[in-house]
Formats: sequence, structure tokens, C-alpha cells
Amino acid sequence: MIQKTGKIKWFDTAKGFGFVVDDHGGADILLHANVLRDFGLSSVVENSVIVAETVETERGQQVTKIVSLDLPDAQTVQSDMQIPQGDFSALPLLAARAKWFDKTKGFGFVNVFGSSDDIFLHVEVLRAYGMAELQQGEAIAIKLSDGPRGKMVVEVRPWDFAIPR
Repeated sequence: MIQKTGKIKWFDTAKGFGFVVDDHGGADILLHANVLRDFGLSSVVENSVIVAETVETERGQQVTKIVSLDLPDAQTVQSDMQIPQGDFSALPLLAARAKWFDKTKGFGFVNVFGSSDDIFLHVEVLRAYGMAELQQGEAIAIKLSDGPRGKMVVEVRPWDFAIPR
């Protein structure tokens, strides 16, 4: 096994894989969805910095374990959707599930466990926290705030984010 540092080139949850560009050049490194899930994510945004253990296979290099994953420096939560800005650190993380999310439309809705109320989730919030999309029923941890049309997600994390590692 060799530890490599690079950036996420792209990741497609429907295909179940994506690629990492090695900081030291060479061929792209395959990142399979199972490895990403083992790290606690179902998707990842392009240009995230990844440190990973890799192995050489017949088809080229492949990630076997993610050591760390950091968001792009320029990632911000800004859009035409008037996403609330501010310090949300004091808000509690709530357990939730994705009701549905459409990457093409750029939004979806989630439900906090124990409630059927729909809560708006914009794709830019997902991207700001390193995710590209959500699958229906996927468990996540969220922080809520009041938006122009009701409650909306202002922070989203993998479901186990609050569990000490």
C-alpha cells in the first residue's frame, strides 16, 4: 500500500465510482463508492483534497482507504436561493433522512427523525460540506435555520458526524 495525496476529479454516485488526480502526476486513481462509504460519505464534491492508501491493480491504482478528506478552500455557501448566512455553531445537529434530492434541479427535501415536516436542502449547502448529492432515505445530520420560505438546512454532515472517532 502506498499513501497518496490528490484531488477528487469527479465522483458519480449512480456509477458508484470516481477518480482522484494524484498530486505527483501519473494516471488517475479509482475511488469506489464502498471506500467512500467506509469513510462515512455517499458522495464527495470535486476538488476536495484527499489523502488515501492506494494499491496497484491490473487496471491501475485504486483507493483502498481514505485517511482524510478536506473541502476545497474556495467552497462557499452562496446562491440565488437566499441561504441564511451566519454562525450556526451553537445549533444542534439533528438526525434526518433525505426524502428526495435532485442534483439536476439543485435541491431536495429532508425530514428530521420523528417529524414529517419537509425541510428544504439546497445543493450549495451539500457542496459546502463536501457532498455532491444524497440518495433517497440516506441518513444525515443537519442544522436548521429559518429561510425565506420556512425551515431550511444550513449545515449537513454524514449521519455519524457527531459520534466521537
